[in-house]
Amino acid sequence: MTTIINTKRQFFWSKIQKNLLFLLLVLQFTACTKNEPFKTESFKTASGWGYTIAFKNKIIIKQSVIPVINDTKSFATENDALKVAHLVVDKLHQNISPTVTKNDLILLKIKL
Repeated sequence: MTTIINTKRQFFWSKIQKNLLFLLLVLQFTACTKNEPFKTESFKTASGWGYTIAFKNKIIIKQSVIPVINDTKSFATENDALKVAHLVVDKLHQNISPTVTKNDLILLKIKL
């Protein structure tokens, strides 16, 4: 009689283990397929730095000058260019306009 109970427990645990393994595989697969769709890169310009934002390996934004300001000058540092690029990507993720404002530049402490 006790061997029947042990067999049922083993059957139950083997089912649980298989289901957990399947669930882990599904979660791992969805985590791998949810890659960052936007890719940011910086590039050197004649007077500083700019950035590009690509979506599915296609450049959708190429910014070689600091937006919003009246002068046509590039970002002073690569880090500044990437900070603005990441801000734009964040806005794209939130489905809001990727427009950069002067206040955004001030908050990011971009050297103008």
